[in-house]
Amino acid sequence: MQRVNLSTVSEFVLVGLSDAPEVRFLLFVLFLTIYLATMAGNITILVAISTDTRLHNPMYFFLGNLSLLDILCPTITVPKMLEALLHENKVTSFTGCMFQLFFLIDVVGTEIFLLAVMAYDRYVAICHPLRYMNIVSMKLCTHLAIGTWVVGLFNSLLHTSLIFTLSFCDSNEVDQYYCDIPPMLALSCSPTYSRELVILTVAGVLGSGAFVVTLISYIYILLAILCVNSSESRHKAFSTCGSHLTVVCLFYGTTICTYVRPSSTYSPNQDRIVSMLYGILTPLLNPIIYSLRNKEIKCALSRVISQVRTALAR
Repeated sequence: MQRVNLSTVSEFVLVGLSDAPEVRFLLFVLFLTIYLATMAGNITILVAISTDTRLHNPMYFFLGNLSLLDILCPTITVPKMLEALLHENKVTSFTGCMFQLFFLIDVVGTEIFLLAVMAYDRYVAICHPLRYMNIVSMKLCTHLAIGTWVVGLFNSLLHTSLIFTLSFCDSNEVDQYYCDIPPMLALSCSPTYSRELVILTVAGVLGSGAFVVTLISYIYILLAILCVNSSESRHKAFSTCGSHLTVVCLFYGTTICTYVRPSSTYSPNQDRIVSMLYGILTPLLNPIIYSLRNKEIKCALSRVISQVRTALAR
């Protein structure tokens, strides 16, 4: 028999930020600046990839998808946080909280799978360079990209349904600046053990699968690089993979700390810091990491900036 939601709570209060007016204003300025910089960086990457035909290949196709996810991730949480800081409006409806969690888990899950696909792409490029375009065709890239978005969507549907069919009947204060799985589990007044078990199992299986693909890809890449005699070729191979590997370490480290653990270990202060790392700082750093370590992106960005300056000068 399906469990009936017996919640008496119709709205939630997000209490994850400081109430001190002077600190609140400084936080507003800080997060608004980071958000605008994140939007500018990732939109510029998307424009560069879409307008420069030299970047119309599998690696940059996946990077474009990553930039799109890095636009969506902070957009799901930061505007509401800025509203709370500026207007002290920390209230969100039950439905609004549900949709926020759904889209957040969707984006986070999709990015995990996309990073695994990008690792496979780098494996083929380094280990099978002569067959690269035959193996990683644009048709396959499209299917893989769609697959990551679809799996992320169904993963999010499962997690969201498990959370919002719980009962919330006492406190409605979410100890976080957005609706997320750990604080919602901690807030529920109904037993959560079985749902936590399902969430951890699904997250463990899907996350471990993506991690194993990434790990095996980089083991083969490392072995292939070590077999290369030319130091210049080694440096080029490391440079090609370095950006992606840095992003993988940042994203996996923070998301594992947040989601792959029982709610009994939930610490609001710790989770707030970790969630800001993957939800706000990582989307800001990704375009910087890729643009600093990639000559083709640098050249494409220079052309975009030059075209913008020319258009503004007219």
